Amino acid sequence: MKQVASLQYGVIFKKAFCDVDVFKGFVKAVLGIDLEIDVVETEKSFKPAIGNVDSRFDLYAQDEKNRIIVDIQHVRNRDHYDRFLHYHCAAIIEQVAKAENYRHTLKVFTIVVLTSGDKHQKDVLTIDFDPKDLNGNGVNEISHKIIYLCPKYANENTPAAYKEWMDAIQDTLDGKVEESNYHELLIQKIFDAIESDHISPTERARMFDEFNNQEQRQTVFTKGIEQGKLEEKRLIAKGMLSEGLPVEVIAKLTALTHAEIQNLI
Repeated sequence: MKQVASLQYGVIFKKAFCDVDVFKGFVKAVLGIDLEIDVVETEKSFKPAIGNVDSRFDLYAQDEKNRIIVDIQHVRNRDHYDRFLHYHCAAIIEQVAKAENYRHTLKVFTIVVLTSGDKHQKDVLTIDFDPKDLNGNGVNEISHKIIYLCPKYANENTPAAYKEWMDAIQDTLDGKVEESNYHELLIQKIFDAIESDHISPTERARMFDEFNNQEQRQTVFTKGIEQGKLEEKRLIAKGMLSEGLPVEVIAKLTALTHAEIQNLI
């Protein structure tokens, strides 16, 4: 058993996957592509910004020889589907100024890793940009693709090529892993990089900041849900009042106080 920092934190995820060999291995497992790269950039952004939004890519690498851009996005936002579609399109648009025509741009692949789960509870979701006929058959004209991976929902039907990677990511979330369960050497390299003793004071401080920010967002979200439920109860109570139901009955059915119901009259 090894004590590790959780890959739910962006600072830790980038620390692990900015390693060139790890990045290439993960991309090979997910996309089946052998990248030829020497560096993985973190917090990559375009200057000038595309679409008046300063999109920042957690991990970004560009293979000039094979004409491929890959960015891996670690995310815990509620708008991840729309957000990373925008980022993906920004990476495509950024190339146009340097290309001879629209067709001579690099292939763009975006991998989004959803460590905190997702409302759809799917292990793998894809956006495939290739045109398809009415039977769903592609014509192999456009290679751009977005893949959303949610390790929490990996199962026996998850493609074996990257299920072990997803299991490993999920395994780190409680701060400890049983490294003997994993055979991929690059996964062992991730565990070594994020071992608790290898986390610097600066990285640990950023983990604390991320935790506090996430906790604050969750508090705001929870309060919003509670306020929505209260408004729903008030609407129901107003309807009951219009029907002439006694305050005592309304209070019992809605769990509103007598004073709250009186204020609606």
